Amino acid sequence: MDRIALGLDSFGDVNLDADGRPVPMDQVLRDVVEQAVLADSLGIDFIGLGEHHRPDFAISAPEILLAAIAGRTSRIRLGTAVTVLSTDDPVRVFERFSTLNALSMGRAEPILGRGSFTESYGLFGFDLQDYEALFEERLDLFARLLREDRVNWQGRTRAALVDAAVYPPLAPGGMRVWVGVGGSPQSVLRVVRHDLQLMLAIIGGQPARFRPFVDLYHDACAKLGRTPHPIGMHSPGYVGTSDKAAREEFWPHYRAFNTRLGRERGWPAITRDSYLAEIEHGSLYVGSPQTVAHKIAASVRALGVAQFDLKYATGPMPHDQLMSCIRLYGQEVIPMVRGLLAGE
Repeated sequence: MDRIALGLDSFGDVNLDADGRPVPMDQVLRDVVEQAVLADSLGIDFIGLGEHHRPDFAISAPEILLAAIAGRTSRIRLGTAVTVLSTDDPVRVFERFSTLNALSMGRAEPILGRGSFTESYGLFGFDLQDYEALFEERLDLFARLLREDRVNWQGRTRAALVDAAVYPPLAPGGMRVWVGVGGSPQSVLRVVRHDLQLMLAIIGGQPARFRPFVDLYHDACAKLGRTPHPIGMHSPGYVGTSDKAAREEFWPHYRAFNTRLGRERGWPAITRDSYLAEIEHGSLYVGSPQTVAHKIAASVRALGVAQFDLKYATGPMPHDQLMSCIRLYGQEVIPMVRGLLAGE
């Protein structure tokens, strides 16, 4: 990563057709593949697909979708945003990604995390009281599988492994693995302890408030004798032809998403003023290519990250608008960000 990497993330939001009706999930999944193929053709560096098990998101098995994308692309790196490791088996997750990595010639990059939703716990028979232990143990096992040909491991949340080999093994180049972190010091230290890469999920407020976590990461690496890895960040946004167009096009879908989530979590209703304030001063990258590029460049400078991923799909925005956003991001935003960071 000798230059800023710029990627995209999607949860496969169930969107609306021209008549305002929900698009069937099978079509949403095919549309996500087309969006990734377009991103690859534009030179976008990364596509991350989030795992959810809800009626508003179509992607529950991102590795399968990524394999379909791998077969139609040649360079874009293939990741998740995130894989909910707490309610999956680390051995199976490793096997799926080592298979994807082989098929894609080394382009697989899982981002492991606990996710921002909890529906997978009940669905797969896990207890929320084990929230911390599940992730800690599963991440420890996954990290060992990355580095050891034969693994001995014991914990309380899954069966022990004794001199276990897992197939297919990774090629000599290994596989880049990230851990998604929402902003707790303990989570940052966990990433350092397991010698994985830090991906900051910054979905609200000023991005610069995450600088202490970047500093903590580097301090912890120094104390443990780790070589720091490149750090990434993920934030939502939308690119339109102008600031006005982008704000108007994105607003109803952002409002629908936040209204639905707010009802579940007891949040106050989103207002137009709070939406605009988040664009102006927070972590919502909405506007013309120039506006979005300048905001990304400012965040990259403030945090010293090496990768920025734009969550381009939020709420029921139609496929054609998402494709337009991807084109503007790849053709205009990315070259502009690189020019700004190079001092042009």
